[in-house]
Amino acid sequence: MLRYTLKRLLGMIPALLAASLLIFAVIDLPPGDCLSNQMAELKSRGETAGTERLEFLRHEFDLDRSFLERYAIWMGLWPGSRGFSGLLQGDWGWSFEFNKSVASVVGETLALTIIVNAATVLFIYALAFPIGVYAATRAYGWSDYGITLAGYLGLAVPNFLLALALLYYANAWFGTAIGGLMAPEYADQPWSLAKLGSILAHLIVPVIVIGLSGTATMIRRLRANLLDELHKPYVIAARAKGLRERDLLVKYPLRLSLAPFIADIGNLLPSLVSGSVIVSVVLSLPTIGPVLVDALRAQDHFLSGFILLFTAVLTMIGMLISDLILALVDPRVRLGETPRQ
Repeated sequence: MLRYTLKRLLGMIPALLAASLLIFAVIDLPPGDCLSNQMAELKSRGETAGTERLEFLRHEFDLDRSFLERYAIWMGLWPGSRGFSGLLQGDWGWSFEFNKSVASVVGETLALTIIVNAATVLFIYALAFPIGVYAATRAYGWSDYGITLAGYLGLAVPNFLLALALLYYANAWFGTAIGGLMAPEYADQPWSLAKLGSILAHLIVPVIVIGLSGTATMIRRLRANLLDELHKPYVIAARAKGLRERDLLVKYPLRLSLAPFIADIGNLLPSLVSGSVIVSVVLSLPTIGPVLVDALRAQDHFLSGFILLFTAVLTMIGMLISDLILALVDPRVRLGETPRQ
């Protein structure tokens, strides 16, 4: 297991490099950048005094170099005007839109984004696993039809619409406002147990809103996988030999049906980050989604590039976790064999 884990960790290095190059290429596709747009705006208004400062900043942050040079400097693989100072050295870059370092812009939002996504993934799997197993073992009954209907509703209702409905009814029925990830008095305070408790209390609504569609999808997937296994000959033969239904379910079909269910952990994380942008705006969540939208709109390369790379790292961590869990559930994964789907 240790050898398999090390192999997966080493495999993440070229994957991250490839992802970073692709991200940098995508954000570099639109012509210009944040500084050149500001320069064009100043020139259109006849203000030439500020253009010299912007030209200096373009040179200072190496925005006047070629694509490959800028990428290597951004990653910290090539010396720029300030020497080796990139992501590998802990320098996340400068945000020209907010006029401060990227670390200062994202700051606490990174930790809050991880907390929201981790809580949502736990919510999805904690709810989808028992419901999916229950629906599969009672297939084509009234309970299964009810779960199916609830799943379709969960997939059909847009999460931002659910967020708006909760905002309205919470105010109409209880006179309270749902929004943010903590009480206002903890917004600028350092981390403490009281602040963590406030965050956990405010997580309930965002986690339900963001994770509803993912939960419905996971329930349908586990139900389909388990139903397929329960109708295979080895299950029928084991049942004919008198093996107890509970032991039969846990020992073979459930384990074999979990592979696609677990493998989706890596796919869930980026979809949660991208799918929660509108919800974050509606519920005033201080996550990186709204910041990314502002950075892309302003062509703030360093800020948007870091956030997209952070999302890619989250995806790879999720894939690593799913691979390690799969290796524990199915030894053929770590032995290099292809598991039966």
